[in-house]
This record gives sequence, C-alpha cells and structure tokens, in this order.
Amino acid sequence: MDKNQTYCTVLDKKSQSKFICYTHRKNGIFCICLTDASDVWSTEYTEDTLNQFRQRFALKSTEDYVLKLRLACGSGDGSVVVTDTGAELHVGSSPGDLSVTLSRLEGPEATEELKELLFRMADSLTQLDSKFRPLPVSPVKNHPRHPTEFEPRQQQNCAPSVTVKRRLPGASLINPGTKKKLQATGVAFDDADED
Repeated sequence: MDKNQTYCTVLDKKSQSKFICYTHRKNGIFCICLTDASDVWSTEYTEDTLNQFRQRFALKSTEDYVLKLRLACGSGDGSVVVTDTGAELHVGSSPGDLSVTLSRLEGPEATEELKELLFRMADSLTQLDSKFRPLPVSPVKNHPRHPTEFEPRQQQNCAPSVTVKRRLPGASLINPGTKKKLQATGVAFDDADED
C-alpha cells in the first residue's frame, strides 16, 4: 500500500453526517479528498505547494501529514464543515490546528473520482488480505493405495487391546469398585415371639 494513501471517516459535528476522507497520489500530485458517497470534494498539491503546506504546519513529510490525519480521525479529533462552495477539513481540536480547504467536484469528474476511489479501496483490501492470508498447505504426496487398505482388518488370534471388566452383581455403575448401598428396611418385629 502506498504510504501517501489512507482512508478514514470524519464527522460533520453540526449535522452528524459521516464522510470518507482519503489521500492518494495521482500523476505525481498529492490529493486530499472527501466524500459522502454522492458528492466529492478535493484539493491537489504539487511538490511546491505541498512543501509550502508542510512548512506552514511544521510537517516533516507527506507521510507525517497522513499519519496525523489517520490519528486525528481515529481519536475523533478530525472533523469537516461543508459549505455551498466547498468543505473545510480540520485535523486537531484547537482552532490553530491543521485545516485544509477542499473544492466540490462536479458531475462526471465527481463520478470518475468515486469510481477510482472504489477500485483503490478494493485493491488495498486485496493487498491486505493477501498479506495476512495463511500460506497454502503443501499437498501431501499421493501414495498408491491398495484396495485391501480400505477393507476392515480382521483380528487373527489376537487378544483385544482393551479388556472389558464385567460388573459384579451389586457393584455401582457410577463408582466402580464399590458396592451399591442397600436401602434401609427398618427393624422387623416378630409378633409371634410374644406370649
């Protein structure tokens, strides 16, 4: 996956609407984009404007910005404000923190950007899936099988491997080796012995 590529969700705190914020490089130009799956906002940075942007916000590299963006989105410190003309992406919770103005893309341009986003995300997921998929198990060598291997084996004058002990009469099923306790019958009095 490209180090300058990221995907995260941000919230418009007024309307509570969710947006996908993503970054990528296109023909050597660094792009920051935002979409709600129907509208798309974007801003592009050439190497010169990207250097100015990094200096303005004291960023060491583009990857540093992508990391800040990802962390801000993950911690809820990223937000967006949508206006009629564009969108403002804020990274951080204080007013002086990083902010980017994005312009709304129109018609076919927005459709093409959404299409590219969808395929970039699918490619990214495929790469992740292949990175974490377990290695295929090597097939076991096929040995020729003889028909006799599938027939039940007959015991020829062999003693069974497990000897079955017979239960003695009166022995307990639950606790072998002990006798069942007989139910108490009480004392029998003979009336015949009395005079």
